[in-house]
Amino acid sequence: MESTMNATGTATRTAQCACGGLKITITGTPARVYACSCLECQRATGTAFSYRALFTQDAIAYITGDRRTWRRSSDSGRWVEQTFCPTCGTLVYMDGEALSGAVVISVGCFADPGFAAPATLFRAARRHHWYALPDGMRVVD
Repeated sequence: MESTMNATGTATRTAQCACGGLKITITGTPARVYACSCLECQRATGTAFSYRALFTQDAIAYITGDRRTWRRSSDSGRWVEQTFCPTCGTLVYMDGEALSGAVVISVGCFADPGFAAPATLFRAARRHHWYALPDGMRVVD
């Protein structure tokens, strides 16, 4: 889904789960786009890394649909609360103890192949051996 402009000329994007039951609409641009290879992100996504966009909480225009949350611990020991669709199980967004005032959205839920590439890979030491890093990507272990 491509971004659209609202009445004030601000970009608006909607991320949704696979069944369309849970949606979050965001205004503006992300403060950061990143990937993470920590084991928790690998388990949460069922793949080798997460691909996420961080927005400020005030960028949330609205959230619709049923949702469930699950709170887990991060590598640093702080909590992360993941919000997912109770019907299809898609992890749509999350917030966390270390993310005060922010919401982090799974980029794939925007269904926008033109979305910005991640600028940073967190927990790079835990990445799968086949995952070659793009030139210029910042690496944080």
